[in-house]
Amino acid sequence: MTSTQPSIATRPLGRSGLSVSELALGTMTFGAETDEPDAHAQLDAFVAAGGTLIDTADVYGGGESERIIGRWLADRGADDTLIATKGRFAPPAGSSGASRRSLTKSIDASLDRLGVDAVDLYFVHGWDDGADLVDTLDALSTQVRAGKIHSLGWSNVSGWQLERIVSTARQGGFVVPSVLQPQYNLLDRNIEVEVLPCCLANDIATTPWSPLGGGWLTGKYQRDAAPTGATRLGEDPERGVEAYDARNVDNTWRVLDVAADIAAAHDRSMGHVAIAWLLGRPTVSTVLLGARTLAQLEDNLGVAGFTLSDDELARLTAVSAPGLPPYPYGFMERYCDVTIWQSLGVDAPG
Repeated sequence: MTSTQPSIATRPLGRSGLSVSELALGTMTFGAETDEPDAHAQLDAFVAAGGTLIDTADVYGGGESERIIGRWLADRGADDTLIATKGRFAPPAGSSGASRRSLTKSIDASLDRLGVDAVDLYFVHGWDDGADLVDTLDALSTQVRAGKIHSLGWSNVSGWQLERIVSTARQGGFVVPSVLQPQYNLLDRNIEVEVLPCCLANDIATTPWSPLGGGWLTGKYQRDAAPTGATRLGEDPERGVEAYDARNVDNTWRVLDVAADIAAAHDRSMGHVAIAWLLGRPTVSTVLLGARTLAQLEDNLGVAGFTLSDDELARLTAVSAPGLPPYPYGFMERYCDVTIWQSLGVDAPG
């Protein structure tokens, strides 16, 4: 960042009581695609830009992401940083991922790797049919009371699962999760059908991952040329939710055309436009920025202080609207006067 670049602003993280930077540092690449010196350089640059929330997980780099952050914390003494981590997908042998035994051991292992007594935010990384939800919530509440977790969240769940988590927690007197970490971007707004309305109804903040759609929203991919070389899709075209064939569709290019037009008008990158749109969405407290390199991170951090006009936000929302399935959602809008989807801009395709 230059001396004239605004510092990253902060926002409340829902009802967690935490105040976080609206840009968070995602560290999935640490220990896998990003080595320790480069990871520490990213952490330094992030904090220097005003960033406060660092997001990791026990499975990132096989635990190495947490270790890298832990060594950075020990070396830098970054007392003002907030640490979020996750557990569920790396259970000890003989345990279901979100069982009491698994989460208790996973939390202790994460704290050991991070070199801290507590984490500011702990996410269950996904739903687990093999674990009893009451037992999971009781185990997590025990960890909160023990001071090992300050705030609780969940990640990668459907609307009915999130509502079940919240209602079970309230009925049982357990700690109610205050944060959700979903995938959310201009190319994937599917959480707006059920998950985001559930968040709005329960005052749950969101911390979206993949704000750039796995790189698609930077404009680096082409309609008629499959990616090659040292990029995520160049190395693995079928990678995850951003797979080339799955996203190489007409609607993607309509969204990218509008994003490119707005970016050119501001002399900004398309990535800045995508992030700025996401920061304007309901429930969003902070957006996770994940990068392989320091240069990529610094480019994304340049979005600090950048906002879009109401008209530009409306254009992006309209062109990216996924539309609602006719039933029951269209039926409810027409005959039951349910307007939540209209308020999210999801009720009709662009």
